Amino acid sequence: MFKQSLKIILLITFIAITFEACSSSVRFTSRRNREATNEKPNGDLSRYEDYPILETQTGIASFYADKYHGKIAYSGEVYDMNGISAAHPSFPMSTIIRVINLENEKSVILRINDKMPVWPDRIIDLSLGTAKELGFVEKGLTEVKIEVLEWGSGRK
Repeated sequence: MFKQSLKIILLITFIAITFEACSSSVRFTSRRNREATNEKPNGDLSRYEDYPILETQTGIASFYADKYHGKIAYSGEVYDMNGISAAHPSFPMSTIIRVINLENEKSVILRINDKMPVWPDRIIDLSLGTAKELGFVEKGLTEVKIEVLEWGSGRK
């Protein structure tokens, strides 16, 4: 009788652990990056307007949206497709840049918060919110100039 009860308890425990392991994890956001920069993820970056340009890149920009919306970005933040942010293949996290759409001269100052794969034909992936600000959502791709205003201290 005791062996039978022990088998049932072990079976129930095994099933409970199996179901728990298959459940989705709780989404979280890391405060570490925000504390390190003393800045909110989408805070006011207008103070960078007159910063000297440290580096310039020119090339094609794309945007990414709902496939990654709500997922954890490389910086540890939750990606908001409607926010103003970008993914770059090599810039350190929290690098402040100005992105200028060369087709209409619209520009946005933003903070790098994600990593993108190296694509031979693209230099940056922008959030949907940034693509809207720069006016190229319908087109999908646009030629941009990236001006680095402050190097980030986050991981590469």
